[in-house]
Amino acid sequence: MWPFKKKEERELTPDVDEVLLRALIGSGEITKEEAMNIPAVSSCVGVISDTIASLPVLLYKEGDGKVEEVKDERVELLNDETGDTLDGFQFKKAIVEDYLLTGAGYSYINRERNRVKSLHYVENRSIAVNINTDPIFKSYDILVNGTTYRDFEFIKLTRKSKDGITGKGIIKENNKILSVAYNTLIFEELLVKTGGNKKGFLKSAARLSLDAIESLKLAWKQLYSNDNSENVVVLNNGVDFKEASNTSVEMQLNENKKTNAAEICKIFVVPESILSGKASDDEYNNWIKVCILPILIALQTAFNKDLLLPSEKGSFYFAFDTRELLKGDIEKRFRAYEIAIKNKFFEINDVRFLEDLSPIEAFNDMVVLGLNDVLYNIKTGEVYTPNTDKTTNMNDQKKSSGGGEDDANRNSRQSGIA
Repeated sequence: MWPFKKKEERELTPDVDEVLLRALIGSGEITKEEAMNIPAVSSCVGVISDTIASLPVLLYKEGDGKVEEVKDERVELLNDETGDTLDGFQFKKAIVEDYLLTGAGYSYINRERNRVKSLHYVENRSIAVNINTDPIFKSYDILVNGTTYRDFEFIKLTRKSKDGITGKGIIKENNKILSVAYNTLIFEELLVKTGGNKKGFLKSAARLSLDAIESLKLAWKQLYSNDNSENVVVLNNGVDFKEASNTSVEMQLNENKKTNAAEICKIFVVPESILSGKASDDEYNNWIKVCILPILIALQTAFNKDLLLPSEKGSFYFAFDTRELLKGDIEKRFRAYEIAIKNKFFEINDVRFLEDLSPIEAFNDMVVLGLNDVLYNIKTGEVYTPNTDKTTNMNDQKKSSGGGEDDANRNSRQSGIA
């Protein structure tokens, strides 16, 4: 029976290398806090959330072929005072961070009948969702600290959602590369703490006494201590050191860090030139289109779904004022204003309002016209030429022109008969 007993003992005794490997590599998904310790992740999340949070939200009403901006307390809640401890900027930034990293950002809507009194950001980890099992007619309840809420009581910003309430964040979707980047930071920290010395083990040809072992441990601890100047260990006869790890240079740690950072930037759709501040106009505009605008549309859709009353939907809608994105380049901004004024899209006071300047009284009731322009009223047919201060009517000219032609033809025919 001894062969079977030996086999059983062998199965119960795990391989030492396997145990060490598991301990070093570890397992499980990294947390949001650990992911934000990675410089590339923190930079990408910061530049995206800051850009979106800096944009004001406006409310518009559409009807009879016209669009007008509406002043409403919900706009003030989204931009300035939320009624919570967070202001408007912090509120939008927090929701976008949760959206990117965990896949969903939530905010409780504090209503008093049909009036929205305040908006309260709720951290993703505090939310639990109870979804029904029907794959077609989906419904769900939201639980916060054991209290059940209906779906319409929350603003829900979800990423890659299949049910409208839960999403898939970048941490879960790209956990492997984020884990590699995070463990690289841990390894660097270990190198700093140990003074950059290699790990290893001591091999002795003879049995060491307890005093020799304790003395060797103390010397070894001083060697790997970063706050100690002792950097020499004297090994007695018969004791040898064997390396068990590579240096950061041998592992090409710096090159791997650069590669991982570049890959993380691709995940967030943020060019490295944006983070370094060296992006060209084309790179910046392309980044706005492929990275920022999709998140803005997702936010607008969430606001329209959860903040508008059923009677308002279809005629009212929330939208971000993306003109703020151009305020960083004053030359480009003023050139755009010049083109708008020249082509009569804006008046001078419209531009001063966008620049937070007081209006010029002389231009309040005035419209700038060029003397080279001709104004035509498509309904009445009137044509006004400012250069000559002359008004004519195209319809009258057509009638008189048509009548004159008939008289001329008639006279011609009469002359021919004569």
